[in-house]
Amino acid sequence: MKKFKKMDCGDVGLLKLGMVAAVLFLITVWPWLHTLVMSVHWGWYLGAMVLLLIRPMKKVWFCSK
Repeated sequence: MKKFKKMDCGDVGLLKLGMVAAVLFLITVWPWLHTLVMSVHWGWYLGAMVLLLIRPMKKVWFCSK
């Protein structure tokens, strides 16, 4: 856990972008995963995005610290 505390905002951003690249890589090279991802309705991804962003956005916009 101490190693994670040494990360700054730039490191976290790069980590996120690296994970996005990894997911895109897997979708590209694994045909079954590509078919699965493309067969799901876009609304499910939008709903997951909204649910996953609620807590961070509340901290950014409504935190008084």
